[in-house]
Amino acid sequence: MPDIRILSAADAREMLSDLCDVLADCVNGGASVGFMQPYGPADAVPYWQGVADSVECGATLLLVTVIGGRVVGTVQIGAAQMPNQPHRGDLKKLLVHRSARGKGLARLLMEAAEREAARIGKTLLVLDTATGSDAEAIYPRLGWQRVGVVPDYAMWPEGGLCDTTLFYKRIVA
Repeated sequence: MPDIRILSAADAREMLSDLCDVLADCVNGGASVGFMQPYGPADAVPYWQGVADSVECGATLLLVTVIGGRVVGTVQIGAAQMPNQPHRGDLKKLLVHRSARGKGLARLLMEAAEREAARIGKTLLVLDTATGSDAEAIYPRLGWQRVGVVPDYAMWPEGGLCDTTLFYKRIVA
């Protein structure tokens, strides 16, 4: 049974190796999440150290799914916003290791993220994802509303420009 956890900065640093493995696996599997191939776990260390620092200062909520003592999925909520946006959060980096897909973990992570966002007073979440990706199909099934597409917003990890679809979801605080 998967265990969804909210990590402290210390937890994130303790689970750094697993977090790096998940990110590297997703990037090497073609996920357009900000990094280019080839991408190994060691490449992910600075990124996750920065996330742990952001958790420590309260700017980010970091959730993970653990199965068999190993992190196999993760999602973040960017909670620190400008003064005129205290109600908004940015959903970031929904990642599930390819070996753990097909078990409903993305749904569990998203539901937990929405609950945690509501707990801290967020009433609106936004995200962006690569248009045409497997990830894009997840969000409408979970009640997210498609806003539109920005052409050539980012690059696929193997190279080449990709469009990005923007979504939002209202949640109850």
